Amino acid sequence: MPSVDGMTTTPVPLAPAPAARLLRRLAIDSLYVLVGFPLGMITVVLCMTGFFLGLGTLVIWVGLPVLTATLFLARGFATVERARIGPVFGQALPHPHYRRQPGASPVRRLLEPLLDPQCWLDLVHGMFRFIPNTISFAFVVTWWAGALGGLTVPLWDWSIPHSATDQDLPELLGMGNDTGTRLIFYFAIGVFFAGTLYPVVRASALLEAWFARGLLSGVNELREQVAEANAAREVAQAQKAAAVSAEATALRRLERDIHDGPQQRLVRLAMDLGRAEQQFATDPEAARATVAEALAQTRETLDELRALSRGIAPPILVDRGLQAALTALAGRCTVPVDLDAPVFERFDPAVESTAYFMVAEALTNVAKHSQASEVQVNVQRIATGLLVTVADDGVGGASIAKGHGLAGLDDRVRAAGGVLDVESPAGGGTRLTAALPV
Repeated sequence: MPSVDGMTTTPVPLAPAPAARLLRRLAIDSLYVLVGFPLGMITVVLCMTGFFLGLGTLVIWVGLPVLTATLFLARGFATVERARIGPVFGQALPHPHYRRQPGASPVRRLLEPLLDPQCWLDLVHGMFRFIPNTISFAFVVTWWAGALGGLTVPLWDWSIPHSATDQDLPELLGMGNDTGTRLIFYFAIGVFFAGTLYPVVRASALLEAWFARGLLSGVNELREQVAEANAAREVAQAQKAAAVSAEATALRRLERDIHDGPQQRLVRLAMDLGRAEQQFATDPEAARATVAEALAQTRETLDELRALSRGIAPPILVDRGLQAALTALAGRCTVPVDLDAPVFERFDPAVESTAYFMVAEALTNVAKHSQASEVQVNVQRIATGLLVTVADDGVGGASIAKGHGLAGLDDRVRAAGGVLDVESPAGGGTRLTAALPV
């Protein structure tokens, strides 16, 4: 490794030049077509012979094993063709799923290809692949012959006898029949074929490859796309259900907090003010004491309302970001918090809000139930999003099952498209890890 100013450098591999990529692609496509033609002829003969022989002997039951053997043979040629298609498209084609019943009898396993649609598609490809094979082979051979023959005509033209009565193509076109004119004409033809060689060979290879892909992998690819769409729909439905559940849980909690806190204080405040109004006429000193107590109740109510508003939408999170909001959250926790949350770029508000509420709920549970002496909060930026971890040294035993305190938190994380993991062995502390996509 070369050294520059005392520092060791590692050579970086250079990407292939465009010309090298074109030549490599041209070689791959040409080889695919040239090998595919004889392979296709062999496949056509064997598949058609087996199919018609089996079809003609079905009446005496001999045709069943013949057809089965032919389908297995077509499957083998299809496997080879899928492997050959991969370099043409620049990606490996997935192997389709064939019918297979575990525990079936040997006879049933032997006859399973007769009931498998993919096996019949393999057979159709084997019987009719000669059509695109022949077309592609004719174009590729013609263009390669024209390019190589035309560009090298000065090297071999002298070896061909030319009599005075020859009427070759240049003379028929009225261009004369002298040696120089003939060489220039055929060299120009070679330049034309060479200039159009890549698109013609590429189109020929794609014609043959797309025909094979449509029959050998098209149904399987369509089935996988449908499965992915169904999976995405199920995930979206699960996220929607989790969001509805999390919202309902948050509303019930807010209603309970307001009922147990500010609402009770406001009722008492109204009673104190009513008593003070009655005392002003008879006992002014007692009335002043009652008003002072009512003012204290008012301040406490305002503090509780501010705390509830922070739980709904903390202003510091909106104004200064996740790191500042978590710092303020850690400062209000009654258990010592070791916070590791670097300053990141601003994320989507839904992601920041979910991360904040996850930490807030976890710290609340630590303060109320864990009997922990310390809690660690860690926020990491990973390739796919945010990784938020809250770990304490308490009694453990937490669960995200329905009916437990973390069920609503799990719904909130899943509603944001994330995953919540809980490790909480009895007596071993609790570790909450939320992975949130960005």
